[in-house]
Amino acid sequence: MSNKGSSHDTTDKVAKTAHEVVDTVAERAAPAEERVRESAAKAAERAREGAEYARARTHDMTERVCDYVKENPLMALGIAFAAGTVVSSILRRH
Repeated sequence: MSNKGSSHDTTDKVAKTAHEVVDTVAERAAPAEERVRESAAKAAERAREGAEYARARTHDMTERVCDYVKENPLMALGIAFAAGTVVSSILRRH
């Protein structure tokens, strides 16, 4: 019977030690997890800002091109024709 009690004591000690190790690891991991979350949030914010900047620039450039075409329709047609000719020539060679 003493063997049974000793085995139970050993199991309790191992379980207690395991719990302490898990608690220690959790305490040390919490600040690292917080830093990772902060870094991810900053990266997501930078990505949103970059996407917004790209949308704004695209919109601005589209407006500028539309304005140019409205003000210079024949020139725009000539540029489009020349660009089409160059692209067609390049595609035929490959």
